[in-house]
Amino acid sequence: MDREISGLSSMATRSILAELSEHIRLTHGLPVRFEAGGGVEIARRVREGAEADLLVLADGALTALEKDGYLLAGTARPLWISQVVAAVPEGSPVPVLGSESDLRAVLRSAKKIAYSTGPSGTALIDLISRLGLADELSDRQVQAPPGVPAGSLLSSGQADLAFQQHSELMDLPGVAIVGPLPGDTAISSTFSGGVLASAASQPSRALEVLDLLGSDTASRTARARGMRACGH
Repeated sequence: MDREISGLSSMATRSILAELSEHIRLTHGLPVRFEAGGGVEIARRVREGAEADLLVLADGALTALEKDGYLLAGTARPLWISQVVAAVPEGSPVPVLGSESDLRAVLRSAKKIAYSTGPSGTALIDLISRLGLADELSDRQVQAPPGVPAGSLLSSGQADLAFQQHSELMDLPGVAIVGPLPGDTAISSTFSGGVLASAASQPSRALEVLDLLGSDTASRTARARGMRACGH
């Protein structure tokens, strides 16, 4: 029996990759399994020599690893785009986010604002600074630990507003999604895949799986999980 093709990914793509791995195994006979974790943690593990065949991470993190020689040359490619959405605890009033002034009001009225260690968190902090609210909100910002959804801080009572990738918030219990950020404040992240240099024993099979992750079937799965395929 062929050796299982292993992959590492950030939490944002965990549900998409779990569903697609099962589809690829059943339809194409390729055994695939992805292990998900915080994007920062996964990148660190790759740099420390973690062995796997495939890697799916936010584009910036994956590009940095490719530049440093951790990916097989020419295998990196963009896969899916995810929008960052705002969320509040289930049962609380759902604010309107139709304009930048709405977003300002929502941010200023929040007692604690949860965000992630990933690219969505970095982009949110940049946005708050751009809106001129950095000083006002500095003591209200709560960063979720790596691998922990920012939305989980809503249900635990540690925050009353959270921002994260739609795919990471949509299935969390106790969370009501408000929607994407309005107009020019919108935040999106691209997630890319590549074959790791440590996949030298079976790079062709790993590349075959990567091709399948970019297929129309994968695009439909991504859409159902809160993302859209690059180029669509």
